[in-house]
Amino acid sequence: MARPNDLDPRLLRAFVAVAEELHFTRAAGRLFVAQQALSRDIRRLERELGAELFVRSTRQVTLTPDGERLLPYAHAVLTAHDTLTEAFAGGPRPLLVDLNSAGLSHGRVLDRARALAPDLELMARFESGLTGAARDILAGRLDASFGRYGGLAPALRAGLQAQFVRYEPMAVLLPEGDPLSGLAEVPLAALAGRQVYAGAGNDRTPEWTDLAVRLFAGRGITVAPPAPLVVGKEEFRRVMAKSPTPVLAVVDFPAMPGSVLRPLVDPVPLSPMSLVWRKGLRHPGLDALRRAAAELAAEEGWLVRPPGSWLPEDELLGGA
Repeated sequence: MARPNDLDPRLLRAFVAVAEELHFTRAAGRLFVAQQALSRDIRRLERELGAELFVRSTRQVTLTPDGERLLPYAHAVLTAHDTLTEAFAGGPRPLLVDLNSAGLSHGRVLDRARALAPDLELMARFESGLTGAARDILAGRLDASFGRYGGLAPALRAGLQAQFVRYEPMAVLLPEGDPLSGLAEVPLAALAGRQVYAGAGNDRTPEWTDLAVRLFAGRGITVAPPAPLVVGKEEFRRVMAKSPTPVLAVVDFPAMPGSVLRPLVDPVPLSPMSLVWRKGLRHPGLDALRRAAAELAAEEGWLVRPPGSWLPEDELLGGA
């Protein structure tokens, strides 16, 4: 590489987005810029560095060795740039936290953090999926989220830190009147021969679909094919009545119309939940979140794995 002088952080953000998405269209959407503008920024960065950063073909985009070498430095520069900007912002800015869905245990973590730091503004956003949230965190549109850290792609984890919060027991959301809905608990073997929805096709939640695939393997259960994302309780009721497919969930999943939630057993499958944030982020709101998560985990026994439970053998729980 040539010796760079005064690199524009915008060019590095463009590079990081493409490096993590390995797709120019998705990277442009993530940055809210036109694809042509993104391509121009990448070409300019390559000229300034005197190095080719990506190998482009009609089928795929891959990093060159120089691109691989640049990525950790780009993350470090952008983290320092953001820290500098925040230091002169006249007090802590609001911390934006993605809770995936209302009513889950990470909502309790946020409530505790707000109580610990009442003078700070911790703003909740309710989306779905840690992979989608991780992309937003790395792009600077979000500060923290919760979910299965070990299910993220290595390129995403490279720019993140995580604190393990809970072994979260999993459950199944059944349509009212389903033959299994009368059970207090549903043995996994009772789902053999059935399809269960686990977010297949949703590019924000592949870490959840992967966990389902691992859980269902060898048990005769299949992941239901991709379906449009359902938004809103009334639409959920309509879809559940029309296509009564069980949905994989966790035990704290909020009540949904037209369905009943039942814990899964024999074995109890676990969804490992971590608090995830951008590497190098310094913010008193994040400190409050981390303290709140640790306090609740200790009080509720969230870090104690139930005997005889199921978790992928190679699961990366995350730690910082």
